[in-house]
Amino acid sequence: MKITKTIFAILLLTIFSTSCSSDDGKDGVDGQVGATGTANVIYSAWITAPAAAAETIDGTSGMSTTINAPELSDDILSKGTILVYVSFGIGTYTLPYTSTAGGFVNTITAISTLKKIKLFRYRHDGGGTVGLPSTLNWRYILIPGGVAAATSKEAKLDYTKMSYEEVCTHFNIQK
Repeated sequence: MKITKTIFAILLLTIFSTSCSSDDGKDGVDGQVGATGTANVIYSAWITAPAAAAETIDGTSGMSTTINAPELSDDILSKGTILVYVSFGIGTYTLPYTSTAGGFVNTITAISTLKKIKLFRYRHDGGGTVGLPSTLNWRYILIPGGVAAATSKEAKLDYTKMSYEEVCTHFNIQK
């Protein structure tokens, strides 16, 4: 019996030592790092919104309109990032966007809900409203919460603090 155990041990040792080689486990040739893509990022074309109407939200009077965002899911609402941009003659701006129009400081903001984005413009002084022209162009970018960061540097990016151009470059989105 002792001879059988010894032969069995030698046989196992031989099998393990010959089945592994020093070449096993070597890494293959590394490929080039690809450009950051848009695999999970959703973005709209530039769109115009329907005519705005007067509305009061949380006690604030303003003008509002709504654009459809069919890809805007509960999952993105709870875990993702929603970026909305307005574009008009002089540039493209991230919402919320504050300016002086009609002689009053006002803000255009986006209120996101399932499959919709409400665009709301209100005056800071609470008096009256400032129009929300249907000639403005809007675009949204939806970044699901499950989009993994490629590097620790990328994990620290705050897309809400990036310009429209920086976000488009980062996600390889045609401007």
